[in-house]
Amino acid sequence: MESFTDVPRIKESSDIGQQQDRVVTEEEWLQKWKVRQIGFHKEQGHPILRKYLDVLLNGRSGLRIFFPLCGKAVEMKWLADMGHYVVGVELSECAVKEFFTEHDLSYSEETIPGISGAKVFKSTSGNISLYCCSIYDLSSTIVGRFDGIWDRGSLVAINPCDREHYADLMLSLMERSCCYLLVTVLYDSNKHKGPPFYVPDAEIKSLFGKVCEIKCLEKVDDFSDQHRAWGLDYFLERAGDYSKCFEMEHTIRIYGKASDVTQSCDCPM
Repeated sequence: MESFTDVPRIKESSDIGQQQDRVVTEEEWLQKWKVRQIGFHKEQGHPILRKYLDVLLNGRSGLRIFFPLCGKAVEMKWLADMGHYVVGVELSECAVKEFFTEHDLSYSEETIPGISGAKVFKSTSGNISLYCCSIYDLSSTIVGRFDGIWDRGSLVAINPCDREHYADLMLSLMERSCCYLLVTVLYDSNKHKGPPFYVPDAEIKSLFGKVCEIKCLEKVDDFSDQHRAWGLDYFLERAGDYSKCFEMEHTIRIYGKASDVTQSCDCPM
């Protein structure tokens, strides 16, 4: 993976092009799991979580950490093994059951009062709870609030028309000291319909800026043959950090996807 200086500087647009009206149905997401179109799943976990683990934990132990649209992310087991309490939400029951099976974890299965057809799968150890339902069915009343949120592939997966609803939900689930790590990507949205969807810096500021001051830290070239097959000329992953305003009740830290080589950038959010 190349550093940002090895690729042409991209002037980011606030226009999301054809993605503006793009809607991916729940049935389409369930079908991806059924036919194993799950290239978004990383068998070895995501390096950026390891890289910024100290940022997420901030010296704290026994945290409640939320994984939106968790799939069967291996990082959930990793953080649980460190003594943290992990809560995830995933539409696909197949993905949830695969997580427990692949990690040889015994679990219980319960219905969720008030949410038709929804279930929660809990590890016998008690420190992993995965909710199988629409993320929009959740609230702090149901799952509580969190000390950390690991958002890798969630904001970029939801339909663009749902982003305000999604951001409001994330903010409502954050404790005052919550650290939010967010993965975003940058490419020409007129050449690929998504997902993953392109979320402009300006929109991230609009969604979270009233609560948090957001600063970009780095952008990294992650262009691959898969992206070329999508018709793209470039595919960047980006990283950021924040500075807390004195009146804020929450803090949010926004990071791009992981890379082996990264470089700081001065791009404003």
